[in-house]
Amino acid sequence: MKLHLLLIGNKFIYNLPLREYIVRKIEQKTDFIHSITFFKESDNSLFLYLDKELNAANRQIIVTTKQHFSTIGKLICTVTGDNQILKDEMLFPSNSSVFENGSYLLEYKDSITNVLHMDEMQTFPEILLNIEDSKATMHLFEEDRESAIAILSPIAQMYDVKLDIVNLIDGWLRIDIRSKKYGNISKFIGSAKQLLPNKLIAASNIMSYIIDKLSSQNKKIGFAESCTGGLLSYSFIENNGASKILDGALVTYSNTMKENWLGVNGKTLEEFGAVSSEVASEMSEGAMNVSNADYTISISGVAGEGGGTEYKPVGTIYVGVRSKTEHRESRLNLSGDRNYIQHQSVLFAIKMLLLIDKEIFF
Repeated sequence: MKLHLLLIGNKFIYNLPLREYIVRKIEQKTDFIHSITFFKESDNSLFLYLDKELNAANRQIIVTTKQHFSTIGKLICTVTGDNQILKDEMLFPSNSSVFENGSYLLEYKDSITNVLHMDEMQTFPEILLNIEDSKATMHLFEEDRESAIAILSPIAQMYDVKLDIVNLIDGWLRIDIRSKKYGNISKFIGSAKQLLPNKLIAASNIMSYIIDKLSSQNKKIGFAESCTGGLLSYSFIENNGASKILDGALVTYSNTMKENWLGVNGKTLEEFGAVSSEVASEMSEGAMNVSNADYTISISGVAGEGGGTEYKPVGTIYVGVRSKTEHRESRLNLSGDRNYIQHQSVLFAIKMLLLIDKEIFF
């Protein structure tokens, strides 16, 4: 059954952080929402939409405001021929099978619907819809998609699992695994790791995985960013436990800050320019000097329109990764708008970090 999300209320259209919070909480229980539909409170077509959805074989989550929670319940009762009841100071359809504070579950014909109310600056109510499937996620590095399919498909068939393989960036594949009727995901992952021991990481959240690996080894990491403006740092900080491995990061947008904060040599900047392998190397070295971290990552490049040149066009990014024993720099030639180039840069930086110390991360 497909999972649909219905957001009813103007605030879910215009309050982007609130909307992202709702989607994020739902995706913690499922990795895929098949569709998201928005309705304003005054939309007269809502009743016909609910009538159609409740009579279809779907799973759906309906999120509305506390103000309109009982109104939505009344519309649902009209469709299902039910009445609302008041219990524990909450008004909801009497045929609801399960209810919690601000959330109830309704099974009607072949559909299962969870209705919740949510407003700004509140905690998301309990999701009562059981939407967890037997699933897992792996990340495969240094293989292309065609090779991954050729290597993993026979094992997937052996252990009765289905694979969805997506290319995140060159050399980084995300593999979502779902169990079929008689599937064994753990044995599939074990066999895959035997075949690809230094290329495969089994983790749904790669940033949390890195945090756990580094914290278990009492190791620290630091960042020096330019064109990504703190995006790399935030990709870690948005996850729990980041404080165990990250003391801080520096966003050095100007050459002056690269010199003063990171100790990048002025002659290096003058000779090679801020967007260069040499500067990326000195940035990662400077980050290590000021933080005494075990690993550092630096990013410098041209992400936005108007900043490129003939030799360094928009999308030219240099990433430097350094450990206590070695360092690597890479030039990237990326395409897309400013934000997409920034996000790709972060992914390449994370990939380089993982590959510089396979003994730790794999």
